[in-house]
Amino acid sequence: MRAEKKYLIDEVETHLKKSDYVILANFTGVTVADAAELRSKLSAEKAEYHVVKNSSLRVAARSLGLPDIDAQLIGPTAIIVGGKNSAGVAKILKQFFKDKQKVLVKAGVLSKKLISPKDVERLADMPSLEVLRAQLLGLMNQPASSFVRIINAVPQGLVNVLQAKVRAAGPS
Repeated sequence: MRAEKKYLIDEVETHLKKSDYVILANFTGVTVADAAELRSKLSAEKAEYHVVKNSSLRVAARSLGLPDIDAQLIGPTAIIVGGKNSAGVAKILKQFFKDKQKVLVKAGVLSKKLISPKDVERLADMPSLEVLRAQLLGLMNQPASSFVRIINAVPQGLVNVLQAKVRAAGPS
């Protein structure tokens, strides 16, 4: 293998190792300014946008044990990788496509499983990681707060009965 090819494949492998997901996109019609804007938005999630050669991506994906993505490697391909919040990255891509009508998602790989463009869209529609954490914390706190209310209900009930008895007895 020529040194240039080996270098390109190694570079793509390095990108693919940055996260447990990769989103493949068609970047037809994306200008340099559009790419810079997208990269800027993705940097908020610590994600990166790279234009890659299909042949290099194919070899790198195979060597890393990713699922077969050959069917998606038609036309120009960009990869989006990095960061831990794949849902946040999918949201950015969905909004960018909505605003610019550019960067069409071809497919994605999440935890070494191939996902369709519809699955990437569903991922974008999921609540953010912070919202999910808050919802989980709320669910975990709910039984504890219910328990405290039940424990407090008995003494409160006793106090209410005693106050009613005092009122019924009238002023002394």
